[in-house]
Amino acid sequence: MRATGDEVELLADDDRPGGWLLLLDRVRQSYVDLDDPTYLEFPYVQALAAAVAALPVGPLDVVHIGGGGATLARWIAATRPGSSQLVVESHAELHRIVRARLPVEPLSGIDLRHGDGRSVLAELPDDAVDVVVIDAFSGGRVPGDLTTVEALDDARRILRPSGLLLMNVTAAAESRYLRRLVAALAGPFAELVLQGDQHGGVGNLVIVAAGPDQLPVGVIVGDGVLGPPLPLTGESLRSFVGAAISLSVESPMRSPEPPDESWRVGTDFDPN
Repeated sequence: MRATGDEVELLADDDRPGGWLLLLDRVRQSYVDLDDPTYLEFPYVQALAAAVAALPVGPLDVVHIGGGGATLARWIAATRPGSSQLVVESHAELHRIVRARLPVEPLSGIDLRHGDGRSVLAELPDDAVDVVVIDAFSGGRVPGDLTTVEALDDARRILRPSGLLLMNVTAAAESRYLRRLVAALAGPFAELVLQGDQHGGVGNLVIVAAGPDQLPVGVIVGDGVLGPPLPLTGESLRSFVGAAISLSVESPMRSPEPPDESWRVGTDFDPN
């Protein structure tokens, strides 16, 4: 199955009858368990789910920029019935295959949509959602237009005052890219928590961002699936950014490419 030069694959997990690994050009996109949507294989998805779990109980309105297999959306639908979720995927063939081979339940409240994530952020109305999730990758890297201060301003605009922005990016600790991204986030968001598994190199980094005094305590003091949470606010946020210039439309930057062994898979499926 190929589209615009990219191979989309679904690999069955022999150890979990309902488990599927979704690949795009051999790059891990999602792991979906159709029999148990509460099962989360990837640590970064567990970290995103932990942030959502820290919010007050009840259904949520959520926008996911970057669809993949809609793993987090399925988890939210299962753990917070009645939630309304829009999942936007820009890759047409991947979107088609997920709809056909990994369908969501008709009454799940999940709307799988093919489209441009940046355009969706710009078009949604103010104060419309509780959570915005940016988890979009192309070739293992985050598209630059989703990490600019302009895009993040739109994410803040469509969030309700108590809403959370959740991001999954690839970055190295203390890197120029990360400082520039945090600088862009620091404009619309007053409080951030970083949690990563870089181990001294490039790896997944989950960012939770909120308005003043809106970060749930559980996000700040959680057990840290990817590592110890690093809260940034006020002086600590300014110190982390330093002299870094915010990512912007005029000065964009894509995330670094992670090492092959951490994001591509071989012929044999081994999710670990």
